[in-house]
Amino acid sequence: MDQLNGINIEDLFNLKFVSDPQLSPDGNRLAYVVKEINGEKKYQSHIHLLDVGTKKSVRWTSGSSIETSPRWSPDGLSLLFLSNRTGKNQLWLISSEGGEPEQLTNVENGVSNPVWHPEGNSILYHYTITDNEEEKPIVVDKLKYKADGKAALTYQSYLHIGEISLKDREVRNLSEGDHDHVNARYTNDGKGIVYARFDEDVPGSYRRSHIYYHEFGGTPVRISELDGTVAHPICSPDGRYVAYVGHDQTFGGATYSEIFLYDRENSTTQCLTEKLDIQVGDMMISDLHAVEPSPHLTWSSNSESLYFLASEFGNTELYSIDLFGNVDKIVEGDRHIFHYALDDSTKDVYLAVSSPTHPGDIVRHDINSLMEEPITYHNESFLNDIKVSVPESVQFPSQDGTVIHGWLLKPNNFKKGETYPLILEIHGGPHMMYGNTFFHEFQVLTSKGYGVLYLNPRGSHGYGQSFVDACRSDYGGGDYEDLMAGVDHALESYEWIDPEQLFVTGGSYGGFMTNWIVGNTNRFKAAVTQRSICNWHSFYGVSDIGYFFTEGEIGAHMEEDPEKLWYHSPIRLVKQIETPLLILHGERDYRCPIEQAEQLFVALKQQNKTTRFVRFPSADHNLSRSGDPAMRVARLEQIVGWFEHYRVEAKTTEMAKNKII
Repeated sequence: MDQLNGINIEDLFNLKFVSDPQLSPDGNRLAYVVKEINGEKKYQSHIHLLDVGTKKSVRWTSGSSIETSPRWSPDGLSLLFLSNRTGKNQLWLISSEGGEPEQLTNVENGVSNPVWHPEGNSILYHYTITDNEEEKPIVVDKLKYKADGKAALTYQSYLHIGEISLKDREVRNLSEGDHDHVNARYTNDGKGIVYARFDEDVPGSYRRSHIYYHEFGGTPVRISELDGTVAHPICSPDGRYVAYVGHDQTFGGATYSEIFLYDRENSTTQCLTEKLDIQVGDMMISDLHAVEPSPHLTWSSNSESLYFLASEFGNTELYSIDLFGNVDKIVEGDRHIFHYALDDSTKDVYLAVSSPTHPGDIVRHDINSLMEEPITYHNESFLNDIKVSVPESVQFPSQDGTVIHGWLLKPNNFKKGETYPLILEIHGGPHMMYGNTFFHEFQVLTSKGYGVLYLNPRGSHGYGQSFVDACRSDYGGGDYEDLMAGVDHALESYEWIDPEQLFVTGGSYGGFMTNWIVGNTNRFKAAVTQRSICNWHSFYGVSDIGYFFTEGEIGAHMEEDPEKLWYHSPIRLVKQIETPLLILHGERDYRCPIEQAEQLFVALKQQNKTTRFVRFPSADHNLSRSGDPAMRVARLEQIVGWFEHYRVEAKTTEMAKNKII
């Protein structure tokens, strides 16, 4: 048998991205989305229908468009979905028996978040109202006037709730005012809606939101007591409760989300997860799956418990919690569950799941018997033809004794007795997590002969509230020590790692930390910083989140303690940087604007340092995850090319043993 090759950069075009399983009301069919990259190297996605009994799947929509969000009608006779086949995303309706789909909406800026009325006679959706006009002066008088991923400024742009009647196609607006309205859903009886509404971003109320109940014909009533950030309301089947997720911002953006329960009978609220020290929602970082903190709250049919996703120790798993706060882990394991559909009557749950060796497909899990079987195989043919590197979990004490968790991938062509270079990968956030999911970039690097070390330093999710809060006001402190302790642990524990061939890269916060590392040590042969932060002074005013993120994470306000912001700015250390540094940045990145890269590049060049600056046209902060496929490939080529330029040939283990580590 021929030896299988590892994954290469262009294999991005062969991967299938399976997501959003939706079970029909009778439990016999499953709708889901398969996203792929077509021959023109552009994204396309289609709705697939799977017969649960036979496990036969059929693509239900066609063409080169992007179609998402399949939603069954209450009677199971129709399937609603979003499609951009006429330009912007609009609502389309197709029979569950097949045929031509019908376009329902024609909204100027498109629609999102479709939800069926319980009786199937109307549909909720979100739409954007904006006053943006070309060739007109832009007058800005609000703090929040731009957002990463939005091509146009959002200075007069608000997300609202609309409804379309299926009887006469009449459209009506269900919200008003200068606010964003999100996560709208009908009440169980269909006589009203619940939704989250964000306050205007004025000083002291950043990202603050509330849950509202709006009975049709009445006035919206705020039902959430929390003074913080709340979202994802969902009514219980019996109509008594509204569950939602949120936190009081005690630890800023590092605050763990909780599940709250509003009792409509007595107008009281309780926190169900008060004793649970895990993050509610999916906080997994991957380059194949969009970052989606949604908990995917689902009520049991008897209104006595809730199902939800949560992140813990590098895994995203399925939990349940009853009305008294008793928690059970329903589906566990070293993997990444990113969507699910529940059949509460049979206790079957359909999981969209990925692992370090599998990009993702759907499996059926029997909650009672714990038996599990795959039911889609969209990535099977690809996996049969390639070899993937299997990670090893690592744990070690940092300098202060804090236990740090991560993973190590061996080079794909690993041979005992030889040594190999090692790349330290650093995730963004910082309040996200690496974990047991598939990472195309990591597998590409192992195929090129590199080991890959990826860690969850303090500040990462998955290890408790104290741990995720531990990097705030200390960027470049304990988190830096954690990463360096990880490299030391790898060198001490694995003789195949060449201590003279260490490399480092990361994006966003990981880019900040890459900059900080090369400013504090010369132990790495080369580095790649991506969509990074180098100067907190300018970031404060140019990032779409800078005016609250800087103070919340660095612990200092621009006007009150500029010295602290400067201390934590890697550009302060530019004279100490000797490591060859490649700088990658998207032109339309509003989260970490490209001026950060420009400052760093000019400062390095002024010092006659070894550096290169690569700008990616039209790319925003999510280039590595959802950016243009050709640009994603070009990004990986730049990373691999830079490291290969500074890499030397492998040495035998005996030669390496003679070095001082």
